[in-house]
Amino acid sequence: MRKKNKKQVLENIPVTGYAAEGRALARLDGKVIFISGAVPGDVADILLTKNKKDWAEGRALQIKEFSAERVEPFCKHFGTCGGCKWQMLPYQKQLEYKQQEVEQNLRRIGKTELPGILPIVGGDDSIHYRNKLEFTFSNKRYLLPGEMESGVIIQENALGFHVPRIFDKVIDIETCYLMDDVNNRIRNTIRSFALENNFTFYDIRQHTGWLRNIIIRLCTTGELMLNICLNYDAEEDREKLFDHLLKQVPEITTLLYTINPKWNDSIYDLTPQVYSGKGYAIEKLENYLFKISAKSFFQTNTRQAEKLYRIARDFAGLTGNEIVYDLYCGTGSIGIFVSGLAKKVIGVEVIEEAIEDAKENAALNNIHHAEFFTGDVIKICNDEFFATHGRPDVIITDPPRAGMHEKLVNKLLEIAAPTIVYVSCNTATQARDIALLNEKYSVEKIQPVDMFPHTHHIECVVLLKLK
Repeated sequence: MRKKNKKQVLENIPVTGYAAEGRALARLDGKVIFISGAVPGDVADILLTKNKKDWAEGRALQIKEFSAERVEPFCKHFGTCGGCKWQMLPYQKQLEYKQQEVEQNLRRIGKTELPGILPIVGGDDSIHYRNKLEFTFSNKRYLLPGEMESGVIIQENALGFHVPRIFDKVIDIETCYLMDDVNNRIRNTIRSFALENNFTFYDIRQHTGWLRNIIIRLCTTGELMLNICLNYDAEEDREKLFDHLLKQVPEITTLLYTINPKWNDSIYDLTPQVYSGKGYAIEKLENYLFKISAKSFFQTNTRQAEKLYRIARDFAGLTGNEIVYDLYCGTGSIGIFVSGLAKKVIGVEVIEEAIEDAKENAALNNIHHAEFFTGDVIKICNDEFFATHGRPDVIITDPPRAGMHEKLVNKLLEIAAPTIVYVSCNTATQARDIALLNEKYSVEKIQPVDMFPHTHHIECVVLLKLK
């Protein structure tokens, strides 16, 4: 090992293992180095970004020897685009590392007695698995190294993904493998027509330009919803673009547009307008139908969501006599999915629009024994509420990545339902919460699920039983 100047570059470092969240690791002179951009088996030059006494962080500056585990990435945008960062690993190896991360997090952070962790449930499709994609327009296309060296710039506008850690530049995406090829035809048709007609692309620094974002929803039912976000309305150009698009991509069942004059891209407080179709799409999980509007939340991998929800339903051990509380219920998808085996379902969620969607989805499926409430679980679930709706026999909780607030964990300990099914997209915060629940609960089953192939993200379902 030697250091180059003040850049703290470590040369020819063997990468020996996988750490967590997509990073690899090396050990050098008793110090652990967490590395991005490398895989176990690589030998790399590492640029340190943090350097502490016992550990360091860095990124692979140059791969000197490639791991035998590597495979050829399938996407031409690999290495530039921030998505699908694990394309250079075989899918089975990705699953192996994800399984390892679940075990490490739950044992190291949870510090509770655990059963054997079940083998991770992989996806049947490692490409074309997403039902939602969002692409951004920009008048500042990210230039590739070859272009910058040559000085020849063919096109400045772009429609694609933001460059990681660079807020004002966008990678012009030609082909994205996350969704069926129809996403490429939509994006490339819009870009080509916009360039031909001199439509302006958004400038995030100046807040100028017309075209801002497109949001695509492709359901397993075949319904295809597209929402095009514009900085301001230009009716003649809008109709010209939309009519051309509908002719070129007839698979689009619903086309909406949203006028967004704000400086940020969020549309939660805006009203999408219907240009063509019914204004929403219908998705299906088993035999349950779900209405997805332009602002609805829904799991972005439908096939794996079915597997995830089946595991949660199985862990719940429902016999038809149980009252199920679905916390962080969102648009009611888990509660509705388990409702066929439950006596009653009570869903609680702080986002009012999501609860309205949940009620609509329950009605769509003729489910009359599910009720949904807007508010904070800590405040809602009191003795008066239980007297009216019954105490839970099973609690299903599916919090965001930050996990459950400690006050909610304490509330669950106070409620003391016989069964808790904890669905998580972050096993580190899940392990933290399990450690707190250990006061009254024991862990009975653990099932990791891979929802997002070629990324480091993992879902995990844990069954807890009252001691």
